[in-house]
Amino acid sequence: MSSSPLNIHLEQYEGPLDLLLDLIRKQQIDIWDIPIARITAQYLEFVERAASLDLELSSEFIFMAATLIHIKSRMLLPKDPELEKMSPEGDPRRELVERLLEHERFKNAAEMLQQKRLIEENVWSNPQVGQFLSEDDEPGVAVTLFDLVKTLEKVLERAKNRPTFQVNQEEVSVPDMILYLSSLLRSKPRGEKVSAALLFEGQRSRRAMICLFLAILEMVRLQAVILVQKDAFGEIALKAHKRFDEVFASDDTITQIEKEYN
Repeated sequence: MSSSPLNIHLEQYEGPLDLLLDLIRKQQIDIWDIPIARITAQYLEFVERAASLDLELSSEFIFMAATLIHIKSRMLLPKDPELEKMSPEGDPRRELVERLLEHERFKNAAEMLQQKRLIEENVWSNPQVGQFLSEDDEPGVAVTLFDLVKTLEKVLERAKNRPTFQVNQEEVSVPDMILYLSSLLRSKPRGEKVSAALLFEGQRSRRAMICLFLAILEMVRLQAVILVQKDAFGEIALKAHKRFDEVFASDDTITQIEKEYN
């Protein structure tokens, strides 16, 4: 029995979080109060339909199915009042919700920058805005937005296993990170590279990492920095673009970005 009349196109999802977000948003479900039994049934229906059509799903889809079933079982089990007093468990859905919201922020940021890039290409016909490429004098491979996102995801995954610092009311913003990066690059000899992974790892919170990610994309868009990658799947690094000084010659650049992010 189908749990929903939703028409799911099997080919449109890049990963399990994309599928879950689509199920939640199409049904206008409160993401903080996911009906886990219904969503799990719909998710499993998708997996079964893919299998019936001999479509190969990545292991991430299977792992997410197991995760949803585990969350569902935890929510169905009766809670021991005494154990709950000693060690409150919290909502079993919380970690999944946080992952979904983080994934959605990445998607929205990527879509926003893609739209801005297309507009600028159509207006200014500037081919450099559309590519994350190394400069001609340094051969390398094209760095895509996906490569940068994967770098951040790896750092976030490693950060789960290290001690964390609670930063109350952190006020870091994208403009702050742009100022930080511009100051860092000014302090280094022109042409010297800075590892993107090390920059992310140097941040104290997920919010700071995401602001740094958006700041890097904004600086690439402005042609203040370029992303370089010597080999496919190799480490991504930043270095100042030849227009770096021109971009930050006045405070107008930061002022405009502050308006966009307020």
